[in-house]
Amino acid sequence: MNKVEIIKVLKNIAVFLEIKGENSFKIRAYKSGARALERIDEDFDEIVKHNTVDKIDGIGKALAEKITTLYREGDLPFYNLLKASISPGLIECLSIPGLGGKKVKQLHESLGIDSIDSLKKACLSGAIAELNGFGSKSTEKILSGIVNLDAYSKRHLWWSMQGFVDEIIYGLNKLSSVDKASVAGSYRRRLETIGDLDFIVGSEDPKPIMEWFVNLEGVKEITAHGSTKSSVRFKNGIQVDLRIVPADRFVFALHHFTGSKEHNVLLRQRALSMGYSLSEWGIFTKDESTDFLAEGAEAVETEADLFKFFKLSMIEPELREGFGEISLAQKGVLPKLIEPCQIKGVFHNHTTLSDGTDTLEAMVGKAELLGWEYIGFADHSKASFQANGLDESSVLSMIDKINIFNDSGVSNLTVFSGIECDILKNGTLDLDTSILEQLDYVVASVHSSFSQSEEEMTERIIRAIEDPNVTMLGHPTGRLLLKREPYKVDMNKIIDAAIANKVVIEINANPHRLDMDWRLWKQAIEDGLMCSINPDAHSINDLEYFRAGVNIARKGWIEKESVLNAKTTEDIMSWFKERV
Repeated sequence: MNKVEIIKVLKNIAVFLEIKGENSFKIRAYKSGARALERIDEDFDEIVKHNTVDKIDGIGKALAEKITTLYREGDLPFYNLLKASISPGLIECLSIPGLGGKKVKQLHESLGIDSIDSLKKACLSGAIAELNGFGSKSTEKILSGIVNLDAYSKRHLWWSMQGFVDEIIYGLNKLSSVDKASVAGSYRRRLETIGDLDFIVGSEDPKPIMEWFVNLEGVKEITAHGSTKSSVRFKNGIQVDLRIVPADRFVFALHHFTGSKEHNVLLRQRALSMGYSLSEWGIFTKDESTDFLAEGAEAVETEADLFKFFKLSMIEPELREGFGEISLAQKGVLPKLIEPCQIKGVFHNHTTLSDGTDTLEAMVGKAELLGWEYIGFADHSKASFQANGLDESSVLSMIDKINIFNDSGVSNLTVFSGIECDILKNGTLDLDTSILEQLDYVVASVHSSFSQSEEEMTERIIRAIEDPNVTMLGHPTGRLLLKREPYKVDMNKIIDAAIANKVVIEINANPHRLDMDWRLWKQAIEDGLMCSINPDAHSINDLEYFRAGVNIARKGWIEKESVLNAKTTEDIMSWFKERV
């Protein structure tokens, strides 16, 4: 296991011990051990290699042995036995926001709750509202969490499906009877979450392809098995549909099963207005047989050809949502969407100074491999005490460290000094202005008091935006996809305030956030908002998240001119100083 995975296990052990009612000292030891690993600046691999884990402040000999075992074996019998001793239903209850180990223990001991179903019944009966420490508001939040959990279980993060999709495409392309193959649907449109997966294959010999598909490793259930369409459900819960069409109809099927319903309706309407009908089988003269393609349709070999047939410029898959792309494609004025290769650096990143798991030097090394010109660090500020946030003196030390690093010449990258500063309940920032003024930039974010009313939250964030030290607004709605709903906030007012104060709003590229939502960007960019695609990285691997952010930027119709971190180092320096 790597350090991030070990930290997760230690935190889980602490929660499981809370459920079992173990003594607070033992629980605290695992929590402290997790925090200690988050804080270390040294190379963790080297620490384990030299058997010096017990030298880390906050980690004793017994815990060091468990950490070493996890690192070397990828498994820990103690953890497995502990988890097995707790009802799976109780562990499932931990997935409800606001329910930690102590509260789950209380619910179990007081009301006998041992599953989501019994938790729901206790909420509806009013039993939980009467418990000490809960009440009616807690009951409402739990019920809302249960509803969301059910909805979330039916969807999957786009990011988490990449390897799975690549394996299926790779396998299809190895089959001799496959002429063409592609994923389609919401995955190809790069939606942030997906309900199922659609694959389209062009072939004149579908039978061996279907046999291969339904017998794939990991298939849990075959829900349909036909000669040209089959549906299966995998053990990971995802439903996958495979459609096979003749090779000369592949492009029509790919377009049809990629576009949203709204996009397809609009394109079919355009086809009708030109005297044609369009379907997954091809382009036909209106009201005539679908056995024969319309004149000129046989030359359609790519989706670009298909759009050209209807006198449209190419519409990228990400834009096929029915947001006006057809009318703009007719005029030839669709945006030239941002590309991953145009990103020159990122700004919202965390190191071991707060809750990151890798050092500044390690993060710079990864940024170099990504080919970037610069990287900025925005560790947490002091109000985020749970994330080991930095106080004023620590911020000054960090600035000195970054200056020394830049002056050393050990890297061609420029390192920018920043902070992710907490927006307090009243809209003020948790660090003094005299400190913030010494940083290159400030990312202001909400990390607490999510239950404020929409008016209160909106006023709170706008007040922070109006602070002259604030450069960027971080994860503006606080959502965690498939985990937590956004807090109530009027994003139109937030966007207007950001534009007026020349504050950037980020696309937080963490696959669980992807916030600000892509549906808001098209109009915001037209109104003059500047975007920054930030991975919110807490490790070197997390820096790769920027690619998910580029997906969302593309869905939001964003071009590189509206992306702060598509600028050169010199332009970034000027922008930070002048905000123009």
